[in-house]
Amino acid sequence: MADEAVTLDVGGMTCDGCAGKVRNALESVSGVLSAVVSHESGSAVVSHSGISRNLMADAVREIGYTVDGRAEEFHWRDGSVWNQSAYNTMWCLIGCSIGDLGTIAYFQFVWTDSGWTTMAIMMLAIMNGLLTSIALETVILLKQLPFRNALRTAAGMSLISMIAMEAAMNITDIVLTGGAMLTWYAIIPMWIAGFLTPWPYNYWRLKKYGVACH
Repeated sequence: MADEAVTLDVGGMTCDGCAGKVRNALESVSGVLSAVVSHESGSAVVSHSGISRNLMADAVREIGYTVDGRAEEFHWRDGSVWNQSAYNTMWCLIGCSIGDLGTIAYFQFVWTDSGWTTMAIMMLAIMNGLLTSIALETVILLKQLPFRNALRTAAGMSLISMIAMEAAMNITDIVLTGGAMLTWYAIIPMWIAGFLTPWPYNYWRLKKYGVACH
């Protein structure tokens, strides 16, 4: 049978890393000879030996991207998406912790007589955590994108996830310590709460919209 080619309209790709994932998924399908994928045009040109277009489309949808505007039917049973969303959440937690815990530590150990209320310190900690998370995401994305695009992509990542993470960490701190303080028995629970709170949302966002660039 002669080789054939088909073009898929793929949604949800934002970088070369996304395009690489789509290409690998397509080329893993038996009967696919090669795939040329572009996140800029949102397309995948697939050379194959007469296999079903639906089979190729399903392979792309299974990794969280849309084909012809349709995504895979949503469910919570995809282990690979749980693993990927956990990885994304971990990096977000690292980025948020730098600014958040750093701010709390500054008021606790350096500017001890600031007169700031616990709420004011926590609000500043959340803002700084968001900024350091975006900065870390930008550095990570520089492996795939030029600086301006990396910064725009990092800033466009879900603020809902980051704010939920920050709120969970700081509420846990207040519950355990009674204020904006870092203690040996509070930091680990803060990290656990900060990780678990946005993780299901990150799974949903990745599974439904294919939004991830790590």
